[in-house]
Amino acid sequence: MDSQKLIEYISKGGLDRALSEDLAVAPESLPAQRERYIRSVRSHVDLYGDGDLSVFSVGGRSEISGNHTDHNHGKVIAACVNLDILAVAKKTDDGTIRVKSEGFPEDIVGFSRTEAPDPKYYFTSSAVIAGMEKAFLNAGYKVGGFDAYTTSNVLKGSGLSSSAAFEVMIGNILNHLYNGGRVPNVEIAKMAQFSENVYFGKPCGLMDQTACAVGGFISIDFRDPKDPVIEKYDFDLGREGCELCIVNTGGNHADLNEDYASVPADMKKVAAELGVPVLRETTKEALLRHLTEDKSARERLGDRAILRAFHFFEENVRVEAQKTALKNGDFEAFKKGVTESGNSSFKFLQNVYTVKNVREQGLSLALCLTEEFLRGTGGVSRVHGGGFAGTIQAFVPRELTGKYAELVNSVFGEGSCFILNVRPAGACRLV
Repeated sequence: MDSQKLIEYISKGGLDRALSEDLAVAPESLPAQRERYIRSVRSHVDLYGDGDLSVFSVGGRSEISGNHTDHNHGKVIAACVNLDILAVAKKTDDGTIRVKSEGFPEDIVGFSRTEAPDPKYYFTSSAVIAGMEKAFLNAGYKVGGFDAYTTSNVLKGSGLSSSAAFEVMIGNILNHLYNGGRVPNVEIAKMAQFSENVYFGKPCGLMDQTACAVGGFISIDFRDPKDPVIEKYDFDLGREGCELCIVNTGGNHADLNEDYASVPADMKKVAAELGVPVLRETTKEALLRHLTEDKSARERLGDRAILRAFHFFEENVRVEAQKTALKNGDFEAFKKGVTESGNSSFKFLQNVYTVKNVREQGLSLALCLTEEFLRGTGGVSRVHGGGFAGTIQAFVPRELTGKYAELVNSVFGEGSCFILNVRPAGACRLV
């Protein structure tokens, strides 16, 4: 569809059903979204000229449960949310991929870049593009050139996986422009992990990419990380009169690499003590037995590592209970798991603040204020994502989200609270 027809189609509400039903855009936000999409079409034309244009969307993600378990082959629940990266793209015949993301320099990636990862491009978006092309080729799919303009409201630093959404978007475009949309979104997620690991140069799990690609509520069992078991649940948060709020506390992420690295290291230290590479290959009972039979084990391991191992074992049990709750539509049981996961993360996993700077405890403060606000309302909260700084998550009754946002914005700064819906659709082509 050329730009004039596409703009007319959008302005007359041609995308409204998909935006509302598939992308979970609130009715009051539809006019602003129409304008956002129209601006993106015009920006594409200004950069790359007119042509047969397609429109794509990939949502961000929120981790729901299974905090810090994937690296030890555990279980997680995540959800796709209605903040998204959208792209307007068209095929080209020169084999070159050009992507201009709003606010960032243009990436230009020729086909030769896909041959092998190049360390000089590590940690760049062009490396992601090259890696996605290579992953498609490795899987026997077609690739080709395209021009794309993208814009995203999955803000960096929000804990909602803007990077995973971008990776999946490149695969989404290649899928629909060159493969007739036949590549399963789960496979695109695995390709995105490959791209980030091998071409971008960053080790990562599969949770973020899968949640962005598949959509809705999903669970992932990482017992075999090369072939994780993924399930999707038909659960509508809106039917429960609830909204998902993410609060960005604005904490300083500098010098936290050691804190993040210590979590898998501690868990694997306990696993090694029990004779296995990861905690998923042993049990809580084996750890208890070892602690009572070997009096020096506690000294060798340290108490924090032991506590983190107990968190891992119990978190896997909670995920199973929450999966059952999602299947049965039992929101009260699901929320019980959210609270228990949050308490365990604070007390046993210990990823709510860094001991390097105990004066700064933004997550603790946000959780305290949220718990006080939600008392008696049925709402619940927990730390979100990696922890130590960054964001918390709260399930807030819809009629209270406005007042809740006012509270946290007044403490942590305007725009700190993201009021979200879980989006049913994963990576998709809208036009």
